[in-house]
Amino acid sequence: MTGCRRSLAALALAIAAVAPAGQVAAAAPLEEVVQLPGPDQRTLVATWFRPSGHGPFPLIVFSHGSPPDAAARPGMDRYRLLTPFGALVDRGYAVLVPMRRGFGATGGRFAEGYGTCANPDYSHAGMEAARDVLAAMKYGQAQPFVRPDRVLLAGQSLGGFASIAAASLAPDGLVAVVNFSGGNGGNPVRSPGEPCHPERIAAAYAAWARTIRVPVLWHYVENDQFFAPHNVKSWYAAFTHAGGTGRLVIQPPFGKDGHGLFASIDGVRIWAPEFDRFVAQTVFR
Repeated sequence: MTGCRRSLAALALAIAAVAPAGQVAAAAPLEEVVQLPGPDQRTLVATWFRPSGHGPFPLIVFSHGSPPDAAARPGMDRYRLLTPFGALVDRGYAVLVPMRRGFGATGGRFAEGYGTCANPDYSHAGMEAARDVLAAMKYGQAQPFVRPDRVLLAGQSLGGFASIAAASLAPDGLVAVVNFSGGNGGNPVRSPGEPCHPERIAAAYAAWARTIRVPVLWHYVENDQFFAPHNVKSWYAAFTHAGGTGRLVIQPPFGKDGHGLFASIDGVRIWAPEFDRFVAQTVFR
């Protein structure tokens, strides 16, 4: 495989939990930490989660969000959600999860700043994040166990926002985008549900929609403390009015803050049916 890497694990361990009657316990996905070439000569640290076997497998490049406190970004752990990513691996996907510039082990200068809340530049922030996403996508497509013509970009929160931005550059091999609670500028403490200038987020989504050629699943939750449903609906309307295609799903309230549904162990049973329906109707129809 291309790029330098250090193996974290290459073990297929049986899940410790007892499987329901009549079912066989699934194997944990193979997990491996790699380093890949990123923008500005920065090496991005990423994690593979993938099925056993040689494939080739369709690829999901999954992008993480950002903590509300900027000071917490450098100390972030790898985005290592074994249950949600395991659910994707069980569906036959190889999942590559890069840490973008300024986050965790990748480190370096944070590239995705949007400026001030009074005058945010979300388009700039999104396109900087897109550079990291597409670097990871290019690396993933070069691996022998990946189908380079079957790539999904997916992400949670800022990662969903970044995935849509990256799709606007129409990379070869991209077939769909899955946006879990995506957006930017949110702060659940200062202004629950109300990001800085949400109309500028709508404008960014509309601009990107004009060059996106694949369907996008927008998956949100009613009690999202970062992005309230009325904002999400306006963003989706701006996206589709500008020519974007896809489907908006807003789930009933989940826990204290629905923004974290994807990362929750209990959230899989909620988002997975919508994910399956979306890819069956759009990608593998």
